[in-house]
Amino acid sequence: MTLALGCSQKSASVDLGAPDLAFKSVIAPRPYQSQIPVSYDPSRAWPLLILLHGYGVNGILQDAYFGLSRIVDQAGFLYAYPDGLKDPTGSRYWNATDACCDLYGAHPDDVAYVNAIIDDMSSTYHVDPNRIFLAGHSNGGFLAHRLGCDSAPCIAAFMALAGDDWKDTSKCNPANPVSVLQVHGTADTLIAYDGGSTSMGAYPSARDSVGGWALKNGCDGSSTPSGTLDLDSLLPGNETAIDRFMNCRGGVDVELWTINGGAHIPDLQKTWAMTLWSWLAAHPKTH
Repeated sequence: MTLALGCSQKSASVDLGAPDLAFKSVIAPRPYQSQIPVSYDPSRAWPLLILLHGYGVNGILQDAYFGLSRIVDQAGFLYAYPDGLKDPTGSRYWNATDACCDLYGAHPDDVAYVNAIIDDMSSTYHVDPNRIFLAGHSNGGFLAHRLGCDSAPCIAAFMALAGDDWKDTSKCNPANPVSVLQVHGTADTLIAYDGGSTSMGAYPSARDSVGGWALKNGCDGSSTPSGTLDLDSLLPGNETAIDRFMNCRGGVDVELWTINGGAHIPDLQKTWAMTLWSWLAAHPKTH
């Protein structure tokens, strides 16, 4: 199958020859888990979803929390859930932004690694280049933002739960519009909803993260309340408020889902996986 994207070649640090050799070289030292729907038919293009885990866990544990592997057959998407490298404490992490979470200064190029996963999946399966999505939690949410900034030509949309963009917005310069969904709990004591800092550096608030993307995507200047959801099974009623920026260029959407009273690891409803997938699937590239 012809390589559809060449996403790994978009990283300046990867120059390993022909594209078909470059991404294989990046992937070889760090294989990743994947799942293919039982109905997979190579005669048509399929969406691809990549899950990015939080600090200290791995792809399998993150998937057990989000439940995405349980809906692959029903929803019909190609799925990859990789692992970050281990730091000296044995904790897996992603080198995302200057706030999270390359704590020991190893500087792995995880943008190149995820781009290589896209290329690897595209070389094996019929991936639709207009329907490549990311979902990240905490450290993985920071990396989802980073990939939206650095790999916009390859990413249609991403969701970040309790993970934020660069504090310095000049470090995020997407080449084209990307749909963004930020989900964050107001009672998060690890990555604060209103912004804060880690031992590495500062990160913006959830609203500022989304507002930065709205500006980059040319949306209206302020968001509009757009309903509520019940995402957290431990909180009463529809605790999650939806705010949406309108009239973004390129047909993209930028939304903030605020889990009022939600923690860093909210007790997600069993419907979370399908709710997340439905939002991503509704936001293919149209530009």
